[in-house]
Amino acid sequence: MPDTRQRILDASLDLFSQSGYAAVSIRDICARVRVREGTIYYHFPNKRAIAEEILRAFARAAQEKMAPLEAALQGMDRVPGEGFHRAACDAFLDSYFLDDFCNRVLRFLSMERFHSAEARALYDRWMFQEPLAFQERVFSRLLALQAVSGADGARLALRFYAPILLYAQRWLFSGALTQENRERFRAEAGRHIAQFFGEIGGTQA
Repeated sequence: MPDTRQRILDASLDLFSQSGYAAVSIRDICARVRVREGTIYYHFPNKRAIAEEILRAFARAAQEKMAPLEAALQGMDRVPGEGFHRAACDAFLDSYFLDDFCNRVLRFLSMERFHSAEARALYDRWMFQEPLAFQERVFSRLLALQAVSGADGARLALRFYAPILLYAQRWLFSGALTQENRERFRAEAGRHIAQFFGEIGGTQA
């Protein structure tokens, strides 16, 4: 069973991701965790400190998820075989958008970004900048390995990622994250990935 501090963090993230930061009080968190206010304040000086710890944990988790992908990219010295693209995409979707912790934090940030410059910057970084930058590096590397000229890794990354963002917003970040919505996202994103690589013939653009 998680310790009290972790239970406070988990319950707070649930509430923040459902109602937004401003709508959640320390009393709400106490009711969810079933502890007294003094217990909350023993572990955290205020609600902002809880949110900041959640966001630090998310930044660490996101970087840890990216590390093996970056390592694999750096070690790529030949064009991978058929099936690599789908496996890599599946790993990204499963470990990021469909990961329970990451999904809740991104939901929280999507609401809080309208009220906090810090949240807006984090949302932009982890929803747009980091995924697009990594995908640009992947496509640029593949194009270089295939000695493809006249193609643009950044453009391929945008073409690849934009529909996934659309499906994520529709099925994963609007309303409850139900199993049905997870499956709809998985199916639609999967069709897009298969069609995308079919159309570009691997990495041709």
